[in-house]
Amino acid sequence: MRVELDSRSYEVRIVSGENPRAFGKFAREALEATWAGRGCRSGLVVTDENLAGLAGEFLEGIVGVGIAASLEVLPSGEATKSLDSASTLYDRLVAMKADRHTCVVAVGGGVMGDLAGFVAATYARGLPLLMVPTSLLAMVDSSVGGKVGVNHPGAKNIIGAFHQPTGVWIDTESLATLPPREFRCGMAEVVKYGVILDPDFFGFLEENARAIQSHDPDSIRRIITRSCELKAEVVSKDEREETGLRAVLNFGHTIGHAIEAVSGYGGGFQHGEAVAVGMVLESRLAERLGWIDSKVADRLIGLLEQFELPVKAPGLDPDALIGSMGLDKKNRGGKIRFVLPCEVGRVEMAEPDVSEIRAVLGEMGRA
Repeated sequence: MRVELDSRSYEVRIVSGENPRAFGKFAREALEATWAGRGCRSGLVVTDENLAGLAGEFLEGIVGVGIAASLEVLPSGEATKSLDSASTLYDRLVAMKADRHTCVVAVGGGVMGDLAGFVAATYARGLPLLMVPTSLLAMVDSSVGGKVGVNHPGAKNIIGAFHQPTGVWIDTESLATLPPREFRCGMAEVVKYGVILDPDFFGFLEENARAIQSHDPDSIRRIITRSCELKAEVVSKDEREETGLRAVLNFGHTIGHAIEAVSGYGGGFQHGEAVAVGMVLESRLAERLGWIDSKVADRLIGLLEQFELPVKAPGLDPDALIGSMGLDKKNRGGKIRFVLPCEVGRVEMAEPDVSEIRAVLGEMGRA
């Protein structure tokens, strides 16, 4: 499938069990379609310590098509998505004498994609970027759309840029070795697409939860493909969040990002888990505002629980959460802005009073 962005359009290739060397051919074709990529003869493959072996195979794939590449292995975990790690990659690119025709290949989950993408966006004002997501969350969300960035200790993803990849390579068989917790985290983003854009897809998830949990190949391909299609449709219409349409992708993230920041990145809540709780609480907020009845949130909770995702987050300080939400990128004029459901399949932007937010956060310990 393609993400249509005029001259910056690119292909998302979804495969199952392809030899990583086939990635080399895909990479060369994707690069040749761009000005910088046509001159690409060097590259840096970025991954974490859990995926060094797999990333080495992708490195061999691009070496086989004439790209002299090297491998940079970083620690795993959300804490790696930092300016310190970005500086490590800048140092490596300088040592390589990288220029604007040097490609960056991100192999891994959302942390590696966001970090490597941010470095690609900012080194020499932009390097060609190839995404190889290996987690479900990265496949269905962060690898498509061009949002890249790193965390600040006080706010997630607050330092970033828009930098579209040259191509995205998704092999569903990468999920076979994904830890169960990581798979569940990805399902939070999949569920999000159903709530914000596609009620039929939400119904499919409800009806096929067991098959998805057992990694049924057809079901897995279906959820990845549909999620990427929905993300691509939004990005094609509002690449840089200038019309407000792209903001719908942040459902669950205003509270979710605050949960991550307050609990500590890499702490008690991984990204997908925090988003799951965020979706529940933001649905309850919509209920308080009279936008929906309780059936919408109850239905959402039922589906999240089928995927063994958390629906509550006891013990976090509401004041600290509200303070963190005050740094959210969607905010305007000092007002905390939320994407809230009007029904399954449709969301809108809201600026609720802080008292309403505080009331919902007071219910964090119960679904």
